[in-house]
Amino acid sequence: MRVNIYYGGRGLIDDPTLFAIEKITKVLDELQVTVERYNLYEEKSNIMVLPKTLKGADGVILAASVEWYGIGGFLHQFLDACWLYGDKEIISRIYMLPLVMATTYGEREAEYSLIRAWEMLGGVPCEGLCAYVEDHVEFETNAEYNLMIEKKTENFYRAISRKIITFPSSSMKVKQVLLRGSNMSLTPQESEQLSAYVSNDSYVKKQKEDIEELASIFKGMLGENKDSDEYIEKLTEHFYPLDDMNAIFQIDLVDEDSSIVIDIREDKLNCYRGSVDRADVTAKVKSSVFNDIVAGTKSFQGAFMSGELSAQGNFKILRHFDTMFRFQNK
Repeated sequence: MRVNIYYGGRGLIDDPTLFAIEKITKVLDELQVTVERYNLYEEKSNIMVLPKTLKGADGVILAASVEWYGIGGFLHQFLDACWLYGDKEIISRIYMLPLVMATTYGEREAEYSLIRAWEMLGGVPCEGLCAYVEDHVEFETNAEYNLMIEKKTENFYRAISRKIITFPSSSMKVKQVLLRGSNMSLTPQESEQLSAYVSNDSYVKKQKEDIEELASIFKGMLGENKDSDEYIEKLTEHFYPLDDMNAIFQIDLVDEDSSIVIDIREDKLNCYRGSVDRADVTAKVKSSVFNDIVAGTKSFQGAFMSGELSAQGNFKILRHFDTMFRFQNK
């Protein structure tokens, strides 16, 4: 038998949830149950792929620490990932023990949230373990509380061993009739692969960049932003690279409601219509002023000093613009 524990707290040393987890783990070890524990605050960059860890699990313990309101963000993310990418056939055979320790009001509501969520996923919720803890030292040293935790754990073990059947719930009917996890028909393997992509920040960033590049291409094909080719051609023609210069400029043409991205990687230049999440320098300028700059009748720095161009970001890089783009000397 294998039981996975997913801890949604922050790992604070005085968190009573951690004490309960250690006590439960000790009891399960004595019952020769394999226990795998996942601290979600340590796995926060990989939460979207954690549903694959449910494979081979007979039971799960969803452990929440109520410090302010509800079960907390990490457990919400994990349950979202189970809904979006989890194998519902596997989840339907897994028994779940909700474990909620609260240092403020709301332990019962948090327990019900976990039960309802697991029912929506198609799993089997069991009798939970929840408590309000005012003094964690008093709670941990109370023999009766320790005994109650042991009994709840043993009951959970019996539920899994005997494959206890529960009565049907309305949550399952709601799921079947109203809720749709995804409009795409994906196999469990495809869902697992998609969850891996979603958790990969580099992959997501690359996808966004590709979408922006495609959008700029299609805009050009549709005849939008007629001056974009002229600007890009002039910037490319008058580019003088600087050693070890890596910078991204975003030029917002305020009267056209469009932007030009100038991506410099040492001696390589990539100009296109679009936007980026983070630019080293973001400038706002009217197209008539930018026309003067690329025509060589006005410098980038001069337009900034006169107030015709506003900018924010790294001003050391901003000062290099006229050195890298010499419109007057070519």
